[in-house]
Amino acid sequence: MLELFNKNCFILTFLYFVVLNAQEKNTIPDIEKIYLHTDRTTYFMGEDLWYKAYNVRASNNLLFDNSNILYVELISSDAKIIARNKTNLEMGLGHGDFHLADSVGVKPGVYQLRAYTNWNRNFGEDFVFKKEIEVIDVFESNDKSKTPKNIPVVTTNSKKEETKQNAFKVDFFPEGGSILENVSSIVGFKAVDIDGKPIDIRGELFDSNNELVTAFESVHDGMGKLQMLSMEEKSYFTKIKNPRGEELQVELPKILKQGYLVSFKAIKGKNIISISTNQATLQQNPNPTLTVICKARGIPYLETAQTLTENTFSFELPKENTPEGISQITIYDSNNKPQSERLIYIEKEHNLEVELVTDKLNYQLNEKTILNVRSKSKAGNPKSASFSLSVTDTNGVEDENFDSNICSYFLMESDIRGKVHHPGYYFDNKNPKRLEHLDNLLLTQGWRDFVWKTLPTSKTEFKVEKGITISGKVKQVFADKPFVNNNLTLSLMNKKNRNFFSTITDSIGKFKFENLMFSGKTNMYLNSVNEKGKFKGEIVLDSIEHSPIHVKLKKELTLLPETNQSIIENVSKKYIAFGVKPENMLKEVEVKAPKKNNAVVLYGVPDYSYVPDEKAKEFISIYDVLDKVPGVLVIDTTVSIPGEGDKENTSPLILIDGYPILEISQLLMVSPYEIEKIDVIRGSQLAMLYIVNSEVNGSAGAISIFTNRYKNLGKPNKNPLYSIKKEIEGFYSARIFYSPDPEKPNAELDKKAAVRNTIYWNPYVHPDETGNSYLDYFNNGVETKVKVNLEGITANGIPVVRNIYYNIKK
Repeated sequence: MLELFNKNCFILTFLYFVVLNAQEKNTIPDIEKIYLHTDRTTYFMGEDLWYKAYNVRASNNLLFDNSNILYVELISSDAKIIARNKTNLEMGLGHGDFHLADSVGVKPGVYQLRAYTNWNRNFGEDFVFKKEIEVIDVFESNDKSKTPKNIPVVTTNSKKEETKQNAFKVDFFPEGGSILENVSSIVGFKAVDIDGKPIDIRGELFDSNNELVTAFESVHDGMGKLQMLSMEEKSYFTKIKNPRGEELQVELPKILKQGYLVSFKAIKGKNIISISTNQATLQQNPNPTLTVICKARGIPYLETAQTLTENTFSFELPKENTPEGISQITIYDSNNKPQSERLIYIEKEHNLEVELVTDKLNYQLNEKTILNVRSKSKAGNPKSASFSLSVTDTNGVEDENFDSNICSYFLMESDIRGKVHHPGYYFDNKNPKRLEHLDNLLLTQGWRDFVWKTLPTSKTEFKVEKGITISGKVKQVFADKPFVNNNLTLSLMNKKNRNFFSTITDSIGKFKFENLMFSGKTNMYLNSVNEKGKFKGEIVLDSIEHSPIHVKLKKELTLLPETNQSIIENVSKKYIAFGVKPENMLKEVEVKAPKKNNAVVLYGVPDYSYVPDEKAKEFISIYDVLDKVPGVLVIDTTVSIPGEGDKENTSPLILIDGYPILEISQLLMVSPYEIEKIDVIRGSQLAMLYIVNSEVNGSAGAISIFTNRYKNLGKPNKNPLYSIKKEIEGFYSARIFYSPDPEKPNAELDKKAAVRNTIYWNPYVHPDETGNSYLDYFNNGVETKVKVNLEGITANGIPVVRNIYYNIKK
């Protein structure tokens, strides 16, 4: 409903018609928006970072089953990608982890966690998720903190640093974009120090006659607003002081003689929009017709035209016709030229109650916690949702919950360019001032950095990825002429799966295997066969991996907050008390390969011996070759010698060039064309000569494989051009978070779990048909305060954050 306060009348029918038109004429693009919920933001060397990915449609925040591949990258402060995961998304959800250790290239410092799909690369950097995390070497940092404070630190650039500390900056942002002569105006302001951090200020506004107009001061994070009535033929300036007493003089923007302004006020839960002008504008253009359009995430939701007969008119913006989050109000003149613009935040009350309830408020060391997650309507009906849960040791530091979260990101941060300081502050329901201060943020930072000023257009240069693609072309050897209608066979094998695919080349010799789903390191065997079944042609393979997006980082010195130093000290004490060392403090053991190149034979005459012929060497995998060996049984990827072993163990000892393999899956590293001979040895005598693990041993006989690898050392690779053997990386195989179980103790893991900083992590918390999800886990062995953090999104696109705390005591 649109209510004109100055006329006290309604035009509900007209507005309803325009809403339908606006929504029908606009095509909503399939833009993806990504958010990663991590277990923490501060980590210590040797720990793991755990994440849950949420992919939503940007227009409505509904989980979006579009892309199935999410690229998650860990980027160092010198713009290097340290690690990259291909995370599998299903129904818009995925999860994974990174190990933060020196052995994988991680050093102490600040890192950027970046996530994107191939599809949302079409829409630019604004739709790439970015989050800063910090990795600390607990013992190194703690040692540095013990430097006596009374010893002066002398540096060559101390004068420069002092100058930096003294400097600050204040910017002014007129509401609606301009200050209009003889019209009461609101002007927002934002104050930051030289490092861009918000600071409090006080100031006074003066006119060009040096007469005081008004005083003002910041109310939160250096932001605030002042009200003024600009007079004819006058300019305005401000005198400002920071908390150190340093002064700054800043001129206000130039005053406009004519124009239109849009302004916003929240009055008793109603969103009031006002359109203002001055008499000079009405004299120049009497009874102008202005069009008001309300957009959210680039999509028009409300549109109306109004003839302006007086200097000001106001109306209520109906919440029911606009989505929750940031909306953009724009005034257009009769020539469809934008005259004024304002960002506002629309908050809605939801029929949703999400609760976290523990069975106790206080627990003993290592005691089990039983946690109930409830997702219901206010009437008690179940509400479908997907959540992720992190339980962490606060390590003696109070947490204000002002970091970025799924609510602040989807409803605000992702729509504003640049970093928002303490974004979670504006979505803390216990804070009565949060919406007022959020409006100041939109009046200042959002004034020029709004993402949705225009709707992004998709060039569809980058396609939606439903799976992994292996592609290339087949051409004639020593010529660039394509092989048309040539058969391609693809085999993908790892320790868990063995899959086969086939296709044919097109009119220009190209082939493509799309939407492949496999995880971890996988051996690929690709062969080209002509219509007569003969191996022919040369395979030219396309790159399987997409190049990452170019890394753009602002190289800024990031200093640890004082609270972080308390965390470091407490974690250090905890590690020392339990005798736990981070991984980076353990010395790496260098394992050198044997220098001998000759295969070792430690048995006499084998029971069976098989020498593959030329046809056997063209098989796709080693399992096909083993299937031809007398005395060997092959079922999928299971290899056995019938009559050997027992019910519990039928896996034979397998030797490759005289050396035992530790896992059956290592067979995949041998190509059929490398095999010269295979021996089969019955009995368990050979096992006594080798020390291997419990998965593969010699009690079920032995298979000895001889290859031509040593024979060809130093010689050019003679792999046939019609065949490619290559190890490729599939989807990242996410690890399972270890939870101690007193009934199944593990001394080494339980010792580390007793002091770890993330006590429990669960990426998939899905309430059942009653709206409940029950979880349990064992606490650590340290007296501390514990934070339980739940984040997620409901089936109808409502982002949710809940936090509770409890204590662990002796």
